[in-house]
Amino acid sequence: MPPRKGDRAAPPGRPGGWEVRFATSEAAKGWEELCRSARSNTWEAWVVLTERPMTPENRARQQRLKGALKCHEIRGRALEQWQYEVTSGGRIWYCPDPDTRVVWLVVAGPGITE
Repeated sequence: MPPRKGDRAAPPGRPGGWEVRFATSEAAKGWEELCRSARSNTWEAWVVLTERPMTPENRARQQRLKGALKCHEIRGRALEQWQYEVTSGGRIWYCPDPDTRVVWLVVAGPGITE
C-alpha cells in the first residue's frame, strides 16, 4: 500500500547503502511503535541497518541469532537472521540479503522476547 496523506515519510536510501523493507505487517507496526517510544535509539538502529547490517561494532546490541532462529526464509531463500537491541526490551530481528542489499525486518517492537 503506497503512503497516504499524513503518513510518515521514510528517508531515501543512501547511495551504495542497504535498503530496509518490512517482511511482515507486524514488523511494520512494531517499527512504528519503536519510532514513537525510542526515537533516538531507533534512528541509531536505522543507521546500522542501512550501513553495516552484518558488521557489528557493538556486539552487545547487534548479533546474529542462534539455534532455531539463526535463519529465516524470505521469498523462498534462507537468510541469516540478526538482532539489534534498540532498548532494554525493544528489539529488531532482521535478515540481510547481500545479493540485493536489502535488509528485511522480520520482527520489531518495544517488547520482544526470544
